[in-house]
Amino acid sequence: MLKPTAKIWHNGRFIDWDDAKIHVLSHVTSYGSSVFEGIRCYATPSGPAIFRVREHIRRLLDSAKIYRIEVKHTTDELAAAMAELVRVNKLESCYFRPLVLRGYGDVGVLPFANPVETYIACWEWGKYLGEEALAEGVDVCVSSWTRIAPNTLPALAKAGANYMNSQLIRMEAQLNGYAEGIALDTSGYVSEGSGENVFVVRDGKILTPPLGASVLPGITRDSVMQLAAALDIPVTETLIPREMLYIADEVFFSGTAAEITPIRSVDHIVVGKGSRGPVTEKLQKAFFGIVHGDAQDRFGWLTPVTKGGAITKNEPVTV
Repeated sequence: MLKPTAKIWHNGRFIDWDDAKIHVLSHVTSYGSSVFEGIRCYATPSGPAIFRVREHIRRLLDSAKIYRIEVKHTTDELAAAMAELVRVNKLESCYFRPLVLRGYGDVGVLPFANPVETYIACWEWGKYLGEEALAEGVDVCVSSWTRIAPNTLPALAKAGANYMNSQLIRMEAQLNGYAEGIALDTSGYVSEGSGENVFVVRDGKILTPPLGASVLPGITRDSVMQLAAALDIPVTETLIPREMLYIADEVFFSGTAAEITPIRSVDHIVVGKGSRGPVTEKLQKAFFGIVHGDAQDRFGWLTPVTKGGAITKNEPVTV
């Protein structure tokens, strides 16, 4: 359950947590007309630091553009709002939920008459699939639910409506005793989890589905690919048959919430040795070293939350 914080940012001002409310007949409640992000702020020895904030905001704005939602706030304004939220709520680490939605107005499908509301909330949140999952891995299944087909709902957008599909995948998995499900695309190739990208390791090489396989362009997915290149681990974006999940040496999830989580079995078939593999462990070590401030941020991923300074790429955010 959520642990409430003091303030939420709404359309340029801070409001109390309990005042962040919408009307039941807001457009979003009937039609799922929202786009959102999930962003982590990590505790580091130098203080809180937001992970790849500009890349996340860019994806938020891209999602809004696809759905013809006009966001009136700039990247700098949204980044500064997140930094200020950390300070106002007195947090050392947190999870952000920027949310852009169509609010109360017309009740028809055509959304243009409805106002656009922008919220940013944050709260303390641990490991999405459990602390032990990072070392021991999780048991997953291949879902009976297929990922959204091309030219139906845009998979490149992180939109609320898309996650009805994700809910079906996750609910089915949990009710059948699994931690998560992996969905296939409409051609039967591996797509992604309900909220995570998927990577497969075979003979020391990493494979991951391409964006054309109804895959969300994950920020952590991109981070994994950058880390792998720096570690001289080959990565290929390619179509992955379902059965490759069963014969892989390693399989792991990536995502803002899941971070880098190994998969120990798929459909009760043990992956590799049934525990975190060496490639996954090497990537985890490199990833957590950077985000926790124990290793050099050589990719410029962290935006420190500090007082003073200008808001520019890879520079501290003014609060």
